[in-house]
Formats: sequence, structure tokens, C-alpha cells
Amino acid sequence: MTQFIYKALTPAGEQLEGQMDATSKAEVIGKIQAAGNIPLLAKELSSGFSLENLLASRKNVSQKQIGEFTDQLATLLNSGMPLERSLTVMIDLIDNERLRIMVEQIRDKVRGGGTLSDALKEQHVFTNMYVNMVRAGEMGGTLEVTMERLADYMARAKALKDSVISAMIYPIILFVLSGVSLFVLLGKVVPSFKPMFEDAGVELPAVTQLVLSIAEFIQNYWWVIVLLIIAVIVAIKQKLKDSEFKLVWDTKLLKLPLFGDLFTRIDIARFSRTLGTLVDSGVPLLSGLQIAKKVINNSLLHQIISEASEKVKHGEPLAAGLDKEKEFPRLAQQLISVGEETGKLNEMLLKTADTYDVEVRTSVDRMISLLVPIVVLTLAALIFFIIFAILMAMLNMNDLVG
Repeated sequence: MTQFIYKALTPAGEQLEGQMDATSKAEVIGKIQAAGNIPLLAKELSSGFSLENLLASRKNVSQKQIGEFTDQLATLLNSGMPLERSLTVMIDLIDNERLRIMVEQIRDKVRGGGTLSDALKEQHVFTNMYVNMVRAGEMGGTLEVTMERLADYMARAKALKDSVISAMIYPIILFVLSGVSLFVLLGKVVPSFKPMFEDAGVELPAVTQLVLSIAEFIQNYWWVIVLLIIAVIVAIKQKLKDSEFKLVWDTKLLKLPLFGDLFTRIDIARFSRTLGTLVDSGVPLLSGLQIAKKVINNSLLHQIISEASEKVKHGEPLAAGLDKEKEFPRLAQQLISVGEETGKLNEMLLKTADTYDVEVRTSVDRMISLLVPIVVLTLAALIFFIIFAILMAMLNMNDLVG
């Protein structure tokens, strides 16, 4: 059983707050509804340090808070509560001052006769996709359904991102600690042997001389190495602002072993889920493509989608526009083609996203299972090489004494 915190609204408008033991968020919501109340928030109670919470606390309105706003608004609208009343109720529930002010501004805009989509657009924290989906929901009279789809979209996107970040934390920490260990070993430990070798007057093996030279350089010029690393990172970031260089860079990224497939699957999953959610909400395909391609980080895949969009504009099916692009996964092309042929493009796009979500997690697990032993073995080999170089010099000293 997991402990959840919840907020709910009674039929009389009274706010309820508390904690509940349950196996899932759905169970908490079910219990609240069974008691005749309207669930507003159900969140797993977690304690301890959270990097996400630390970063979110430094922003005015975090994506996590926008997700909670969307989820609560969808719940209230689905309960039959009018939009203005829903926003008013939410204002009383929000603890974050910036978020509360933002919702008040949205409520006041709606109360003055404006649309929710226009009110959201004025806040500059909601994406074009978010605003366009809400606008489509308003035009189609299905705002409550649209908000529910948005909440689901944001939850799934966050889950994918969190799974990748969580999985990569261990190998990154291992890699950093390995680098620091080697730095300390070569910069502090190995140089302490040099005076002993000099006093003995022994001729050092070439391998020992190499290790001592590297250690001396690190000890005296470690700051040069640090500055060089920083300079390279800054230079690459500056070069990536050039579209031609970024295209070449991103093309090579997709061809990297292990990482290339992972980058591709992450972008395809995000694109498919975004476009599928937009189309499912009534946004036209061309408009959806213009919005969905913005979630793609890789400029090569972005270019492929842009070229396919132009073909769609001239009457070609989307799958046909992607068919000749080797970098765009064949499975995604086939699923999109089936969706267009059956008139269920939205469903197949969401199916594609689900498929690639699973593949991303599988790729991450496979990559970690390979990276961790590679890092460990590489560190062990380097340490063995350093120890071997020191032992060779000591053996020469013993031979000289003997």
C-alpha cells in the first residue's frame, strides 16, 4: 500500500484534505467518488530530496504545477461544474502564490467574456499545443474532454521523461565518480612516488615515465584541463546555434551506437503522442503537424517532418511523405499508414507513442546494462595500468639493490 494525499470537494462546496492508503491513484479517486465527493487532487506522498522539486521550486510556475492545474480543471469540468465556477474553486485550493495569481487572471478574463484559450495564451507559460487543443475543444463544445486528454498527455509525457532521467542517474554518477577517482589518483597519489624514484637513481621504464608525466601535468595544470573542457562545451553550444552545424551534429547523433536509436525513439514518441492528441481533439492535421514538430529536439527529424508537412499540404498522405526517409522509423511509418487508411489516424498515432514509450524504456535498460560494466571495466583497466607502471619501477629498484 502507498500513502496518498488528496483534496476533494463536497456537494456543498466544502473542501476536504487528507491522506489515504491505497494501491494506486485510481483507487483514491474511486474512494472519493464513492463517498459522493469530487476529487481534485490525488498524489503519492513522497519524502526526501527530489531534484525535480528543487528545480520546480526555483520557477514561478513549473510544468508539474501546470499538469496539476490541468488535472484539477478537467476533474471539475467533468463533474458538470461551469468553467468560471471551476476556476474560482481552484483559486481557493492553490497554495503557490504565482499560480494562484495566474488562475485569477485566467478566471477574470473568462468572466469578462473571453475564451479560456485566449486567457491561457496571455499567460505565456502554456505551449502552443496546449492553447490550440483548448481552442479546438471550445469550438467543438468538448472542453472537458479536451482538458482530460491534455491531463493524460502531460502525465504520460512526464512519465516518459522521468523514467529516462531516473534510469540515467546511476550511470552518470558512476561515470563522474570514476573520472574524479582517476583525477585524484593521478594528481595526488602517483606524484608522491616520484621523489622516491629520483632518490633511488633507477632508470624508469617507459610506461612509468608516461604515467608520471601525465600525473605531473594533471598536478600542475589541472586548471588548464578544466578550462579546456569548459571551452569545448561553450564552443559546441555556440556552434549549435548555427542551423547547418546543428543539422550535421544531429545527423551524427542519430548514427551513434546505443544512443542513436534511443534519441530517435524519444523524439518519435513525443511527436506521435503530441500529434495524436491534437488530432484526437479536433485540430486539423496540417495545424497539428506545425505544432507537433516543435516538440522534436533533433533537427534532422524536425526537417523530415517539415518536408512531410509540405507534401501533406499538396494532398499526399502523411505516411507517403515519410516513406522514403530512412531516418524515420519504419514501424512508425507503417502504423501511421494504417491509421490513414482506416480513418483512425489519431488512434494509431497514440498507439505509436505507446509502442515507442515501451521501446525507449527497453533501450534505456539495455544501454545501462552495457554502459555500467563498460565504465567499471575501463576504470579497473586504467587503475591496473597505473599500478602496473608503479610496480615496474619498484621491481627495477629491487633489481638495482640486489
